[in-house]
Amino acid sequence: MVEKKATREGYGDALLELGKECSNVVVLDADLAKSTQSYKFKEAFPGRFFDCGVAEQSMMGTAAGLAASGMICYTGSFAIFATGRAFEQVRNTIVYSNLNVKICPTHAGITVGEDGASHQTVEDLALMRVIPNLKVIIPADYYEAKAAVKAAATIDGPIFIRLGRPKISTIFDENYKFEFGKVLKLREGKDVTICATGIMVGTSLEAAKELAKKGIEAEVLNIHTLKPLDEKTVLESVKKTRAVVTAEEHSIIGGLGGAISELLGKKMPLPIEMVGIKDKFGTSGSIPELLDYFGLSKQDVVTATKSVLVRRS
Repeated sequence: MVEKKATREGYGDALLELGKECSNVVVLDADLAKSTQSYKFKEAFPGRFFDCGVAEQSMMGTAAGLAASGMICYTGSFAIFATGRAFEQVRNTIVYSNLNVKICPTHAGITVGEDGASHQTVEDLALMRVIPNLKVIIPADYYEAKAAVKAAATIDGPIFIRLGRPKISTIFDENYKFEFGKVLKLREGKDVTICATGIMVGTSLEAAKELAKKGIEAEVLNIHTLKPLDEKTVLESVKKTRAVVTAEEHSIIGGLGGAISELLGKKMPLPIEMVGIKDKFGTSGSIPELLDYFGLSKQDVVTATKSVLVRRS
């Protein structure tokens, strides 16, 4: 049976290990430690944990001050509040000053489920990707999340790591090595390139298996680092396949689809289809219902692939 774990669990477990390994790591949270899983660090290192209450703006300012004093700071909240409510503090106080703060919100995308639109976010990658000097990471599973969070401590400067609520099938294992800024090719193919990120990586791999039954060999790229984008690896793949599908649990505006479209528009204009949320807010529902409603299923990736191949021909 395939193991299922949430990427937010990878965050909590990575923080616990970092706390043991690095005495200058501190963690801040906005009264959501159980949800973000940072409670594990809190229980082990209470003197290095700061609960800032329901006040993300204040939390980001506090993290900036601690980072300016030599600490490596990790901040947790829901993605909608860490990026929306605290945008000015992230931009002006943390990133503009190039401070060593790792912004690691959980509950990103629409898979928050029944909490609905007010607690879902489909805009966060667009908001964070546009800020100069901010690195953006979207792990595909628990093991990649854990490795990315730990790797962030070795990379100086501000980093945004997008994490999710639901338990999802693991792709990697405990031996996985995260390589920042490098696209990871998970499946070889010659007919189409599927660029996927976050929970849509696993979905895209399943779609590729379905496509193979129909004689279509899809190359699947895990775009775990959205910014800086590994343009070289993406272009090498699309030069071979001449058709692209992007898949993300985010608006098709400003996220992965936008980043890949910008790259292709500048360097290799080719047909592209985007699997993502079509310019609308989230809504309440079970996770399977929401993925189907917003067009983020395996079949949606298969359909987009067939469409882009028709356009290429």
